[in-house]
Amino acid sequence: MQKQETLSKNQKIILDLIEKSDQPLKAYSILFDVKKKGINAPLQVYRALDKLVEIGKIHKIESRNAFIACKNSKCQIAKATVFSICESCEDVTEIHDHKLSEHLRNFKDNKGMKYNKYNLEFFGLCKKCI
Repeated sequence: MQKQETLSKNQKIILDLIEKSDQPLKAYSILFDVKKKGINAPLQVYRALDKLVEIGKIHKIESRNAFIACKNSKCQIAKATVFSICESCEDVTEIHDHKLSEHLRNFKDNKGMKYNKYNLEFFGLCKKCI
């Protein structure tokens, strides 16, 4: 069982903002939104984001340099994330596929490297944008 992390005030504020957003948020957008709550420095935002990623509360969408709340209670924290991203409306969905997760967990490249961390992003068009 995973140890329950105690969040700092800044982490709680930032997590709440990200959880309420319907799209990934960039760090400076987060900073703009939390200034009225006493978080004024980019470093404060980045520290909170790093910790929230580390404990699996949020994920970083690398291609967008933005953050999204984790919606999967069985997520493998920051070690294994897969997203689908619509190239038209930019909707981001965390993919939960047992077969894909199993394949990636056991995947080795042609040199025998076994991966212990990945962040995959698939791009295409969602149903409403096709």
